[in-house]
Amino acid sequence: MVVMSTSSSKLPKLIKQLKHDYPTFSFQIGVSERWSPRSATITFNPVQSTRALAYGVLHELAHALLQHHTYKTDFELVKLEAKAWQLAAEIGKKYGFKISGDHIQNCLDTYRDWLHGRSNCPRCGLQGLQKNSYSYKCPNCQNVWFVTSGHLARPYRRRQATKKHPA
Repeated sequence: MVVMSTSSSKLPKLIKQLKHDYPTFSFQIGVSERWSPRSATITFNPVQSTRALAYGVLHELAHALLQHHTYKTDFELVKLEAKAWQLAAEIGKKYGFKISGDHIQNCLDTYRDWLHGRSNCPRCGLQGLQKNSYSYKCPNCQNVWFVTSGHLARPYRRRQATKKHPA
């Protein structure tokens, strides 16, 4: 079990203040920063730099405040992430944490790179269009491929089996 120090550093003060200011949400130690709409819990891992952890907690708080529960498309996820970072930067000012535009763009780049990897046609290389949560279709070669469901997962692409026609 990880025990959080009660020293005078900014982070324990931040968590304590967030618990006070946002009593409808729970804040608990876990493996990484995460918002769980089901339990209204923001999870955080205190074993990292104060600044990085504060940014992550503020970002997850923003998801909570924006009532981000689910998304239907990969592009929608990227939009939700951008909105959460924008609000996190605003909230951060109130608590003495300035989240730079460069930091936000670097974080969003990870999602844009992930989206690019998922949507890139494995047959011809053109960007495909998402059909549903698990598949894309190429407008150029009509190839269909399947992707993993998680946004933290490596963007594996599996081609759809094609029917062989007799020659």
